[in-house]
Amino acid sequence: MSDSSKYLSHVSPSGEARMVDVSGKKATSRIARAEAWVELEESVAEKIRQTGGVDKGPVLETARLAGIMAAKKTAELIPLCHPLPLDHVDVEAQWQDNRLRWIGSASCRAGTGVEMEALTAVSVAALTVYDMVKSAGKQTKIGPIRLLEKRGGKSG
Repeated sequence: MSDSSKYLSHVSPSGEARMVDVSGKKATSRIARAEAWVELEESVAEKIRQTGGVDKGPVLETARLAGIMAAKKTAELIPLCHPLPLDHVDVEAQWQDNRLRWIGSASCRAGTGVEMEALTAVSVAALTVYDMVKSAGKQTKIGPIRLLEKRGGKSG
């Protein structure tokens, strides 16, 4: 057994990447919340606040839907993530000056947590904003992205 496999749950005794076996874990309610920030040029932020969109369309609603859809596909996007039966995903935007704060939450009953789904939701919402406004403003910045809360299971 390598030293790393003693400590890293996603590393096999021979050093290969592996999916963690959660078959022995009891399914419990799991909830996670995450956030991602998008900083926009003042003129772009003002245009979105006033009209709801840019030339590509309604920015906030498009990004919100993209985040929800991405959470549902997390196991397809992130190697070794377990596919989860999501009960709920929510993504919302809050303005703070010329910055958008995306807050995402995910919940399910499973043997593993939903933090990757919440993080994926807000990451893709932020990326969608970036894609939609890139022609309107070249100074868009994403970050930070972080987990806010994780409940349920052994550590919650």
